Amino acid sequence: MEELEPIQVSTYVPSSAPVPDQEVIIERGSTPQEVGPKLNRSAGDVIRFLFLQGEVVTVAQSLSDDMIELFAAELGARIRLVDPGEEQEAALQARYFAEADAEAEDEASLRHRPPVVTVMGHVDHGKTQLLDRIRATDVVSGEAGGITQHIGAYQVEQDGRTITFIDTPGHEAFTAMRARGAQVTDIVVLVVAADDGVMPQTLEAIAHARAADVPIIVAINKIDRADADPNRVQQQLSEQGLVPESWGGDTITVEVSALQNLGIDDLLEQINVLAEVLELRASPEGRARGTVLEANLDIGRGPVATVIVQSGTLRVGDPIVAGSAWGRVRALIDDRGDQVKEALPSMPVQVLGFSEPPIAGDELRVTAELSVAETIGEAREQRARFAGYAQAPVVPGAGAKLEDIFEQIQRGETTTLTLVLKADVQGSLEAVTESLRKLERDEVKVAFVNRAVGGITENDVQLAAASNATIIGFNVRPNRRSRELAEAHRVEIRTYEIIYKLIEDIEAAMVGMLAPTYEEVVTGEAEVREVFRVPRVGAVAGCYVRNGVITRGSKVRFLRDGVVIWKGAISSLRRFKDDVRSVQTGFECGVGLTDFQDLHQGDIIETYEEREVPRT
Repeated sequence: MEELEPIQVSTYVPSSAPVPDQEVIIERGSTPQEVGPKLNRSAGDVIRFLFLQGEVVTVAQSLSDDMIELFAAELGARIRLVDPGEEQEAALQARYFAEADAEAEDEASLRHRPPVVTVMGHVDHGKTQLLDRIRATDVVSGEAGGITQHIGAYQVEQDGRTITFIDTPGHEAFTAMRARGAQVTDIVVLVVAADDGVMPQTLEAIAHARAADVPIIVAINKIDRADADPNRVQQQLSEQGLVPESWGGDTITVEVSALQNLGIDDLLEQINVLAEVLELRASPEGRARGTVLEANLDIGRGPVATVIVQSGTLRVGDPIVAGSAWGRVRALIDDRGDQVKEALPSMPVQVLGFSEPPIAGDELRVTAELSVAETIGEAREQRARFAGYAQAPVVPGAGAKLEDIFEQIQRGETTTLTLVLKADVQGSLEAVTESLRKLERDEVKVAFVNRAVGGITENDVQLAAASNATIIGFNVRPNRRSRELAEAHRVEIRTYEIIYKLIEDIEAAMVGMLAPTYEEVVTGEAEVREVFRVPRVGAVAGCYVRNGVITRGSKVRFLRDGVVIWKGAISSLRRFKDDVRSVQTGFECGVGLTDFQDLHQGDIIETYEEREVPRT
């Protein structure tokens, strides 16, 4: 038998052209025809090399990060992969913000500024009550259940010196919000109850403060209690590396009683002393820069963001950009609800005038012109879209899915079904909570990181992502931004209108028999702008289509502040005097609903269709 010659397998021989000496920036998802020239090679070189590695690609095909890095490593080139649009965004920021940044760092213009103090600690250790004493107002009574639900920022004066306080929620459900508070703070006041001592969330607060490299002042609260033991608290703090000054350490501790108004002046004095030591300074000159603490869409006022100014002066009329949101400052509202003309460094204000609510943690910048703010905002939005915002990779801490529970049980693990529960009314919330608690068994525990009344918000999604939770909604719905954020963070949102269906699904997940889901695709969203009363017809909603397409005959749900108040179908749809089949985004129309007359301005009409999604 004739012996066959061995097949010669060719190897990749790189071109002799020199590889760039400096670091080469390459956008993720680039094609061979984009990668090759940046490394002084042709698209054919890239394709040939990858073919020999077992990867068949075309000249216009997007390459994975691994493919680009593999080719660069073969050439010995130094590369940095960036998201699409990141280079352009960086160039825009360098072009428009360089001058403002130089002004902010000019030593001659620096002035002393008030300290920004974040109040942290375990739930119910008296943080908000302490602030009540400082502000001489009653915030606690206005909070649900006496537990702080949102970040609030306030300014107080003591002996002619101003201090800015951020009150972060202490409940374990709000870890992500507490972390945001630590990003902009100069000093942390750690509130520890003298009768309770150091608790799990006290340790979390210490970790946040240390991560932000922020000095800590400990306020030992509730010293008026009969079982108060400040020495035990100091011992526990020492075990965590916070050795009190009275014990020879460098941690300032102050014994206070918010209830009896004891030690408050001493605490404020210690804050001011520490602020002087830190020599906190910022330039009030030039264009403002700040950080968004919270943002929401307020019916009547539009997008509203709570911002702390960090340098420069923010004024009414300034063009602004934060993340992809941009606009012109329409109004500034201080912590007491009064409108002001300007905000100086360390001052918290609500800002009205954004095109959309920015995301908490976004940096706010004032630009020279409104067109510049719009350009930067749109570049960021485009970058997020190109980078596949809705297809973002799963990150540690992303939301859990119900079907994962059975797999954990099968592995013999004791698992916890972590939930964020939202309902339309308090009665429903309690009923669903009790029903779910009855499902607990030895191998499956149910934990609620948050239970609240109202629509599913972006904060709920961020919370679910941070705590690896599933969101359950009963007679409530997420808005469009919440849905997009949930997709980005792989957070599962399940909404129900019948309680036994909710319980059935949870039980089914526990035994691995979860039925195929029905994916609800929202096809259109319209806002009721005006209500007309038509003889023999009834109420007709004059609407503006904000998103998607509104189609006659579609299934529809009617939302008021995120809560479902009615479901049915669109019976009539008109543009001016004409009956139409559908109305696109950006157009106005008249909508008649089957058997529903309780229409109000600001209500949302959401059309949807259902499609079955078999489980893989």
